[in-house]
Amino acid sequence: MSRLKTLAAVAALGLGASACAPTNEPLSAANNPSVYSVHQPVVQRTDFVLDLSSGNGNLSQAERQRLDAWLVSIGAGYGDTLYVDEPAGYPNVAVRDDIARVAADYGLAFGDGAPVLNGEVPPGTVRVIASRSTASVPGCPDWSEDGSDAATSEMTSSNFGCSINSNLAAMIANPDDLIVGRDGSSAGSSTTATRAVGSYRTRQPTGTGPLPSTSPSSSSSQGNQQ
Repeated sequence: MSRLKTLAAVAALGLGASACAPTNEPLSAANNPSVYSVHQPVVQRTDFVLDLSSGNGNLSQAERQRLDAWLVSIGAGYGDTLYVDEPAGYPNVAVRDDIARVAADYGLAFGDGAPVLNGEVPPGTVRVIASRSTASVPGCPDWSEDGSDAATSEMTSSNFGCSINSNLAAMIANPDDLIVGRDGSSAGSSTTATRAVGSYRTRQPTGTGPLPSTSPSSSSSQGNQQ
């Protein structure tokens, strides 16, 4: 019903500073005179695959229930991306709409295109792919070299970069951005950009109004009643 495919990719910053090392040893956590960290986030992507029957031009109730049960079994949720792969020459908007209605209950959005997997999608079926990416920094923390040895005074600690890169891997919304990044948008709205400044300039300062008045007699009368 489903199969698992794992792809590991390293978000490398480029460790070309090894040529500047005072020794001929390769750049490593214990031999790092640069300001680069050898501990970099590793992004791992897992693709979950399910083939559904769409012979009638839409998904039957039984197939929609299969899809729903499959999403539950893989723990689908925020951060996962859903792809629909159809047979060549058989695009079906109704099937995509049926899948989208089920996926909406899990907060899933469709991604552009579909991951390349082994095997073609046969006619009369549609392939649903749920991609999940996670980021981590292997080997951290690493206290094998603290950098305080006189012989390695020009080296950074072996734990150098572990904290910031581990926090980055834990907080990034889309781990795939560590690999390919994301293009900026040129369709920014100047109205949106200046809204906060406009509110700051036009808002009435809170200190311009009169101070609230209180009546001590009302407090005294309440105390006498008690």
